[in-house]
Amino acid sequence: MGLFRSGEILGIAESALEFARAASEDTHPNEYMGLLRGDAARKVGLDRDGTVLTDVLVIPGTESNPVSATVKTSMVPNDMRAAGSIHSHPNGVLQPSDADLATFGRGDVHIIVGYPYGPDDWQAFDNDGEPIELPVLDIDPPEETFFHFDQHDIDQELREEEWDS
Repeated sequence: MGLFRSGEILGIAESALEFARAASEDTHPNEYMGLLRGDAARKVGLDRDGTVLTDVLVIPGTESNPVSATVKTSMVPNDMRAAGSIHSHPNGVLQPSDADLATFGRGDVHIIVGYPYGPDDWQAFDNDGEPIELPVLDIDPPEETFFHFDQHDIDQELREEEWDS
């Protein structure tokens, strides 16, 4: 995948939605908030162009109460895979508030998960707050390997540094 997400949002990985539903339930009666990231559809095994929402980022320092959740913008990573937001409504209402609409500018899709946080207690919206269809996809998100290394990798890097000296 290149630096930017590819094309339209095709759906959300079931595991990402389940994570957000569980986090919403754990945070109840306060709101939960996270950011959505996506991967190229081909990277997750789909034979088409587009983006699949695969991750929910938990932002350190997020503050929440029963009627709002606030993300510290200084803690949001500068991530080219950013695709939108997801948050809960402990009152169960699956409609964006005026405050929600004010945050819907960054990303392409925004999801509200409502109490009681069951499989059908959520709705996706576009940047204007209009409901959109977002299929739930039974795919395996790609494994992150950013910090994946072992002693063999460290030894190899040390040998390469010795040869460069």
